[in-house]
Amino acid sequence: MISIHKKTLQDLEFKTVCEHLAERCNTDLGKIKAQDITPYTSEKEVNFGLQQTNEYVSSKFHETVIPNHGYDTIDREIKFLGIEDSILDKGSFKKLSSISDTVNTHLRFFKKYQERYPTLHATVATTEYTKEIIEAIDRIFDRYGELRDDASVQLQSLRRSINQVKGKINSSFSSALGQYSGYGYLDEIRESVVDNVRVLAVTAMHRRKVKGSIMGSSKTGSIVYVQPEATLQAQRELNNLLYEEDEEVKRLLKMLTEQMRPFILLFSEYQELLSTIDVIAAKAKYADALNGVLPTITKEREITLKDAYHPLLLLTNNAKKEKTFPQDIQLDPEKRIIVISGPNAGGKSITLKTVGLLQVMLQCGLLIPVHEYSRMCLFDKILSDIGDNQSIENHLSTYSYRLKNMNYFLKKCDERTLFLIDEFGTGSDPELGGALAETFLEVFHERGSYGIITTHYANLKMMANETKEIVNANMLFDARTLEPLFKLHLGEAGSSFTFEVAQKNGIPYSLINRSKKKVERGKIRFDKSIANLQKERSKLAKTTSNLKDKEQRALEQDKKLQEINAKVQAKLESYQELYDSNQRLIYLGQKIDSASEKFYHSKKKRELLAELFKIVQVENSKRKKLSAKQNKAQKAAQNKVKQEAEQKVAVIRKKKKEAKKVEEAKPAKPRPVLKVGDRVRMFDGKAVGSIDAIEKGKAIVNYGMFTTNVSLEQLDLVEAKKK
Repeated sequence: MISIHKKTLQDLEFKTVCEHLAERCNTDLGKIKAQDITPYTSEKEVNFGLQQTNEYVSSKFHETVIPNHGYDTIDREIKFLGIEDSILDKGSFKKLSSISDTVNTHLRFFKKYQERYPTLHATVATTEYTKEIIEAIDRIFDRYGELRDDASVQLQSLRRSINQVKGKINSSFSSALGQYSGYGYLDEIRESVVDNVRVLAVTAMHRRKVKGSIMGSSKTGSIVYVQPEATLQAQRELNNLLYEEDEEVKRLLKMLTEQMRPFILLFSEYQELLSTIDVIAAKAKYADALNGVLPTITKEREITLKDAYHPLLLLTNNAKKEKTFPQDIQLDPEKRIIVISGPNAGGKSITLKTVGLLQVMLQCGLLIPVHEYSRMCLFDKILSDIGDNQSIENHLSTYSYRLKNMNYFLKKCDERTLFLIDEFGTGSDPELGGALAETFLEVFHERGSYGIITTHYANLKMMANETKEIVNANMLFDARTLEPLFKLHLGEAGSSFTFEVAQKNGIPYSLINRSKKKVERGKIRFDKSIANLQKERSKLAKTTSNLKDKEQRALEQDKKLQEINAKVQAKLESYQELYDSNQRLIYLGQKIDSASEKFYHSKKKRELLAELFKIVQVENSKRKKLSAKQNKAQKAAQNKVKQEAEQKVAVIRKKKKEAKKVEEAKPAKPRPVLKVGDRVRMFDGKAVGSIDAIEKGKAIVNYGMFTTNVSLEQLDLVEAKKK
């Protein structure tokens, strides 16, 4: 049985994930459920929950979209149905009908597409499908939530009578209105409404002349509102009918409430089901926000995370448009425990929390932000000791509190446990605390537990180096600037860079030297060796990364060139086929033209038909025998090439038209004033002549051999007369 301690969820900030899910829920009950999510208690439940979320996420890639699951909360209605002789109001029945219809829609949908959504179908399949609720409510209410006229014979009769009486009232009122208006007894507004009754607006001086019941007056007292005597009797009759209608409505509502009472448990089940679907939908939305996927769930004891992001950090950085660094982490039977060391602010704690939070999210049915090739197993227990561990309530120091935690770890740890400990062994004398931490680590190792710890203790680094199944790791730093790269590297312990960081932060070199003298030479040499190894590896990693980038770019360029070459080749082949086809058609046209010319001269039909038949036979002998499908494909390919060619020609023509429009849009050059002696030519001609005379807008142009009379507007200046 899976049991993950509440403190672990608190340490890993899982409550924040629950809040994010609640924000993505549509229903009130769904929000409450999302806030209270805890890890499933069995592997079967975990796998079922993961498949629920994964199927909901996959629905966006299908044309068959999962129906909307929103509904109005019916807690009040369920409570009233549980009280004897209670009556639901009109709005309540609309909510009950709506929730029943929503559930029925989901039941039909998942039954129809159960092969595509098997887990979601299993989620809803146990809920009863019934139309009885909707049909019972529809017999009484229309689609607008109002009682139907034909809800009962009595109601139908009453409403018919009400309409008749209302007609009688309107008729008699109109008659009185016309009569007293003609007498001049009414104010300009003529009529008004008081207590839902039409009344005459009578001027105060004429109030005794109008027979009827006074219903009130205006604020100034200048107008008295009178209900005409002719309508009083009909109004009393209407009031009686309205009372009877109200009583009939109450009877129908009570009857319908009694019909709904047997379904009280089903309504509770409806709410439970739709709120569950709401939480699943919220998990799917959260997966979209994180680009979450379902890794391979393996029976083997293994965690292989590729490109793993801390979910909360990823969302925060995305909102700030900052980069988040993914991690590659692996735990398996060969390396069950990772000891991460190195300076602070390098990402050790975040790496540890990333593994823990992703594992908890997975065991709650949530998809996680990792590469799809990642592999994960399930743990029965996840134990953590992270953050500020002082217990003010119990008056315990940090170290006492951590020892209490370690005692709990020692009782619970086994081969199906994942433990996460930040700053392992701190809080006491470094040597003594380190020795005790080393012993704890030996016990965790002996019991086959999986885990990640962060530490600065050299003895734990040495133990990891010498113990099978425990491996050292460090967070990479830039060798030159000592800036963190937020990348985990397995296989080597990390230097604390204590003196290097101190020097970078301006601590005098003399003080650093004095400090070095106070430490054993062996420790300094050990830390320096680790630091040098990290620096060398950092340089090598940069070189390797640059080479890989260049290789990748070269491969991409080569792939692009190959694709372009293939496209060009395909185009050439297509154009060649089109050209050959057109040439064949031209040749056929020439043959037919030749036969046509012969017939024109000889008028011999038999020879013409023989010639045409011969041409057809020759052409058919060249054709390949293709199936209807092949023939259709060939024609489609030819049409495609033809369309492409026509599109290109259309583009060229369009460009020419645009160029012509631009040319025409240019302002025309001012026409020169032509004079006698100027050399000219006509706009549509090439011959050049000289103007001998100009009279009434026309010029006599001398071309040497002859002269002609031409309009000045048709002439273009070639050369002006020299002065």
